[in-house]
Amino acid sequence: MKRFAQAVMLKDDPEVIRRYDEYHAHPWTEVNEGMLACGVKRMFIYRFGRLLFMYVEVPDDFDPVRDMARYMSTPKAREWDELMRSFQEPVQGGKSGETWVQMKEVYALDSLTDQSGLD
Repeated sequence: MKRFAQAVMLKDDPEVIRRYDEYHAHPWTEVNEGMLACGVKRMFIYRFGRLLFMYVEVPDDFDPVRDMARYMSTPKAREWDELMRSFQEPVQGGKSGETWVQMKEVYALDSLTDQSGLD
């Protein structure tokens, strides 16, 4: 099982933050189904103020470019992505045009395996 962590900032607007939370309290069925269909096994998004942290677990053969392109090929996925990006702004230090930034795993404790998963 592979795992990824990403971060993004929400716009500095209480209404934007409220709406983002509301959408994620009631995500579109097609979005959840599409994520599962492209290989996502588990996904969690946490928020602290404006900072979002996303943790994702996928199978070992998951290819983010290939599999997320398959997910984004559906109209509802593209609509959801466009809507969510309207609430977000880049993390300081991220690449130009990038919203979610990949985070480097620096520590792992896993009682189920003695492998840390670090690169």
